[in-house]
Amino acid sequence: MSLSLADGVHLLSSHHLLDEVITPERWSLNADGIDNADVPFTHITYDTRTVREGTLLVCKGRFRPEFLDGLKERGLVAYVSERDFSDHTEVPGLIVNDARKALSLLSAAFYGMPQNELTVIGITGTKGKTTTAYFTQAILNAYTNGRCALFSSVDNCLDGHTYVESELTTPESLDAFRMMREAADNGMRYLVMEVSSQAYKVNRVHGLTFDVGAFLNISPDHISDIEHPTFEDYLYCKRQLAYHARAFVLNADADHADLIREDVQAAGIPLADFALRTDDAPTNATLTARPSNAEHSAFSIAANGHDLGEFSLSLAGDFNYANALAAVALAHEAGVPFDSAAMHAMESVHVPGRMELFTGTDGDTVAIVDYAHNYTSVRALIDFVEQRYGERKPRITLVAGSAGNKAFDRRQEIVETAQDRIARFVFTAEDTDTEPYIDICNEMLGHVTNDHVDATVIVDRVKAIESAVEQAHSHDGLDVILIIGKGHERWIKDHRKHVPFDGDDHVVERMFGL
Repeated sequence: MSLSLADGVHLLSSHHLLDEVITPERWSLNADGIDNADVPFTHITYDTRTVREGTLLVCKGRFRPEFLDGLKERGLVAYVSERDFSDHTEVPGLIVNDARKALSLLSAAFYGMPQNELTVIGITGTKGKTTTAYFTQAILNAYTNGRCALFSSVDNCLDGHTYVESELTTPESLDAFRMMREAADNGMRYLVMEVSSQAYKVNRVHGLTFDVGAFLNISPDHISDIEHPTFEDYLYCKRQLAYHARAFVLNADADHADLIREDVQAAGIPLADFALRTDDAPTNATLTARPSNAEHSAFSIAANGHDLGEFSLSLAGDFNYANALAAVALAHEAGVPFDSAAMHAMESVHVPGRMELFTGTDGDTVAIVDYAHNYTSVRALIDFVEQRYGERKPRITLVAGSAGNKAFDRRQEIVETAQDRIARFVFTAEDTDTEPYIDICNEMLGHVTNDHVDATVIVDRVKAIESAVEQAHSHDGLDVILIIGKGHERWIKDHRKHVPFDGDDHVVERMFGL
């Protein structure tokens, strides 16, 4: 790891990000005359609380100049900012036109360009990213004897086998490159990572070229004042992956697939596509999967017309076979032969909080814990219930909330998707910043227009799940309880803090006596 002030000036200038270098003596376009300009930084951060001897600080977001007060005495060597803060510090300032882009480039350089030591795979889409990432990592781990790292919205894994809960779908750039360095130093050869629309919106992956990228699907989501103002903006950010990859994988049936094909063609990179078929409908996709039995418990996969055999996943739902196809295509583009036994490693994968099925001891109550949080994922979840349990005419209860302070359209979409297909809503707390849980729940309640569906608000999430289970036990027939939005998480976000929470799965297990 070697990055000096002079190196940083040169790097930012070469990417047309540098406006000027400000010191008490002069404004300039270079580091000439600055003491110790060739001495490497020992630390880089965007958090003033972590400043120590030899630190380069990148000022991004809602940075206040008074945050710089006293940092020189703690070891601040220079700062990077879109504003001149020389009134608050004497250390050199590298003034740039985009601090987030600068952070990504400087972080990669500081950590020695770790992406060049890894085959980096990026996956984007509205749903299925996490499952596809876990499937792909399983294949690559089997192929390389455990040398694949993972960045996901659920967990990060830097050594091929140890999983630590993550905070963001795609980490902040500095954190991502730091973790890439750790993964490379751990002997990892591959990295599979989810790439959110926000990753491109706020330049978390600026300057990073993926060896293979994948586009799974798209539907309206993350539309709000603090995320994407329009669906077009959301899709545009997702599409950027094609322009920053060396090869690409595409769901042939995705909405706007033709536009993505144009992106891939414009980028001049090879394309492999995949298609899931549950009937005899034809497809010219590179990879296809079709059910091999009436129960859809196994699918046959073919690549370029050649049978790869039967695959039976531990994760339920036809849509997971589409994710499996994407994983096979990604692994192949990354160097795994189609006929490798490693491809079958994904069959045993369980993803925390994804399609976790629990059956009560009486056999008449089923609970499914899942991260479903929007129109598309809720529809797919109910489709699965009807396919798996339809003959028993299940009574379906949906325990749901919606994120606070963002993605406001989800609240109505979740209700409209489910209300004509279920028996009961229980609206409850999900994550929020400052918006009260009760306001979100009442808004969702107000969107219920079907007089035949029962709907109630129980803000306490544990009590909401308990109520759903107790009601299910109160009558005959099959009850299916869908508990969505939190998966396996052991916290609920409130006022920007993580408040400890039992976890949806733990509450179900306790109520079921498992």
